[in-house]
Amino acid sequence: MSDPLVGTLVDNRYAVRSKLARGGMSTVYLAVDQRLERDVALKVLHPHLAADDNFLGRLGREAKAAARLSHPHVVGVLDQGNDGPTAYLVMEYIKGHTLRDLINEKGALPPRLALALIDPVVEGLGAAHAAGFIHRDVKPENVLISDDGRIKIGDFGLARAVTTATSTGALIGTVAYLSPELVLGRPADARSDIYSLGIMLYEMLTGRQPFDGEVPIQVAYQHVHGTVGPPSALVPGLAAELDELVQWCTASDPENRPVDGNALLQELRHIRTNLTDAELDLRPPAAAAGAAVPVRGDQQLPPRRYPSPPPGPPPSRGPAGADKTEFIDGTRTDTVHVQHPTEVIGRTNNPTTVMPYGQRAAPAYPPPPGQSRSNVQPSGLAPGAARPTLSPPDEDQAWPPPPPVLGKRAQRKADKEDERARARAAATPARTLREGNPRRRGVLWVIILVVAALLATGAGWFFGMGPGAAASIPSVANKTVAQAQQLLSDAGFRSVTRDVFDDDVPSGLVVGSEPAEGAEVRKFQPVSLFVSKGPQLFPLPELAGGTLEEAKNGLNAAEMALGPVTEQFNEQAPAGTVLSQDPSAGTDVRRGTPVSLVVSKGPEPLPVPVVVGQEQDDAVDAITAAGLQADVAGEQVFSRDIPKGAVSSQAPADGTLTRGGTVTLTISKGPRMVEVPSYIGKQAKDAEQALRQLGFDVKVNNILGGFFGTVRDQDPVNTEVPEGSVITLTVV
Repeated sequence: MSDPLVGTLVDNRYAVRSKLARGGMSTVYLAVDQRLERDVALKVLHPHLAADDNFLGRLGREAKAAARLSHPHVVGVLDQGNDGPTAYLVMEYIKGHTLRDLINEKGALPPRLALALIDPVVEGLGAAHAAGFIHRDVKPENVLISDDGRIKIGDFGLARAVTTATSTGALIGTVAYLSPELVLGRPADARSDIYSLGIMLYEMLTGRQPFDGEVPIQVAYQHVHGTVGPPSALVPGLAAELDELVQWCTASDPENRPVDGNALLQELRHIRTNLTDAELDLRPPAAAAGAAVPVRGDQQLPPRRYPSPPPGPPPSRGPAGADKTEFIDGTRTDTVHVQHPTEVIGRTNNPTTVMPYGQRAAPAYPPPPGQSRSNVQPSGLAPGAARPTLSPPDEDQAWPPPPPVLGKRAQRKADKEDERARARAAATPARTLREGNPRRRGVLWVIILVVAALLATGAGWFFGMGPGAAASIPSVANKTVAQAQQLLSDAGFRSVTRDVFDDDVPSGLVVGSEPAEGAEVRKFQPVSLFVSKGPQLFPLPELAGGTLEEAKNGLNAAEMALGPVTEQFNEQAPAGTVLSQDPSAGTDVRRGTPVSLVVSKGPEPLPVPVVVGQEQDDAVDAITAAGLQADVAGEQVFSRDIPKGAVSSQAPADGTLTRGGTVTLTISKGPRMVEVPSYIGKQAKDAEQALRQLGFDVKVNNILGGFFGTVRDQDPVNTEVPEGSVITLTVV
């Protein structure tokens, strides 16, 4: 059946083209804004919500608030209004699909893709939380993915408006993603959105939701009384950091979750940076080749525990690099395949033996005279045969190297060199011409030997027990300087101190040493002790007087964190101006300290009291008591209903004004006095018409049925009476 809104024009502006989706609160259409000539998403509320005036008022306020939230990852709210029975919201049109469509199509996603998809969602929620908004209905259906890759989260403010307007106070949303505090009817804050994000991340990593039941109340009960298990129970091999992230976000106690989206965003990006490519690109079992049997929906698997391998030979490996995980009867078995296996040859195969001198292989020189080659192993010796033992040559029977083969010119040159060598040898005396004193030479050798012995002894002592001996640096962390120096002195080291800043170690205690604890160094090397000066402190900048955006930029420049932002009315400061900060400006704090801000909401709107009908003095007093100023108009007016001296009208008649605003009062002169002419003897119809034109009410008494229609008597007549008085005509 065709939708009755398709093809119509809503509010003389939005031409409805087609229906996109239908949900529990509204139907979404693709429409064209004829004024701006652009495609928009027109969300039309269901009739039972559109008929509730309280809800429409609340929705209008929420829509205005959401329209002020401008962020690249938040769907913009463009307009809101009513066209007869049609109540609608106009939002930015995102051409593409939802995260729910992607999960339904692909099932469990690799960690890299899951983290990349949820990052802009967390960033958008972080911006909303910083501005004081809470989504309350985070789920894959509200995450829109455009065809060009942009990711945005939508439906800000709608869940809150429905929750506030419904008589039961029950949140309209998807029970699979509700936080425990929302199920229990407790106030929601940014941490409720974090819980829903954790459930959504669990589903993205595993392809299923952590809690399931036949009816929604069963799922809600599990949210309150259950605990979300680690995703790795369903996807073996998933990084432990992802388990911790999901369970941090889905903690039952809100105090144990990230405080808001910005806190979660920092940890999320830290994890993405530190995970390895293998951990980021892990394929879930359902997507891997040769996937194992999936886990049943009601199966709760324990954290990863690996039993000892069974005795016997290891299982055969499949193709290189293929890892396989299976669930058999609830028991997980992991088989890891090594891509480049290394084989080790056993000790019994081809051992290496050191041969004694007499068994070393002889060089391939010709044998000495009188010795045959029979003792040399022939080149054709069979493998594994015993190698014959060769005796070493006698001292006077060396094996000369084979004579080189030279040319004639080279041979003549060698002969000349031999002749010159023989001549030099002949010129050199065979014995010294100056005989030394043998006794003196003996004393010299003794001295040399004693000095060498002393040097050797000194070196042995220096490197064995003296300053050159090696020793291990003791642990000095978190010790006082005196304690640390004593420990180093006992170990034989001398030390010097250096002051450093440290955020964790208290001032005056030792942070560590250089060389570090456990290092083996020579005792003569100096050891540096790093003594903590406490955390490095930085003065806070002055933030009061500027805008909230300027305060955020100032905190980022000072490397400080933005703490809670509180809004309050202020008569002097415009809306968005920072009124105060805590800690105050100039306070020395650590880097990253959160700074709380109080931001002005502008002047407080005051309701205008309705004083029409009150005496002038009473009306002025009522307006002054409301914090406003009364201005009495100089000209008074006649009033048929308001007595003289009372307020006939006021401007504005209702609504709100800021403190000191002006309310103009118009005072009544009472009813106008009008002369009543005589219509006795005239026709009753003419008399009645003339009297009504003069501002009187007419009462007709017919005698004998008023057959002739003539006025026989009139009361009052020929006198002045207040305008609006009743004139009685007696007609015959």
